[in-house]
Amino acid sequence: MSFVTRRALSTLIPPKVASPQAIGAAPDAVRMQRVVNFYEKLPRGPAPDVKPTGLLGKYQAKHFGKNPTVMPVIHAIIGLLIVGYAQNYYYHLRKYPR
Repeated sequence: MSFVTRRALSTLIPPKVASPQAIGAAPDAVRMQRVVNFYEKLPRGPAPDVKPTGLLGKYQAKHFGKNPTVMPVIHAIIGLLIVGYAQNYYYHLRKYPR
């Protein structure tokens, strides 16, 4: 079972509920022991931070992560200016050579 699957299933039944003494079942119940063994193997503590991969993931982690910046707005404005100039050149400015 993968680490992510075990972490996702860890919230279904808390460990104290999964103990045979807590539900009043016989301590040697095989089914309950399997549940207890399953939950003993689950990782404890907070989940580790996921490292961003790819160009878009790294950009989002840098500009939208823990310390968000205004750079995506500036990048969008610069991108619009470049696209606008390219369209203006294609439809108007190329007819007037220098």
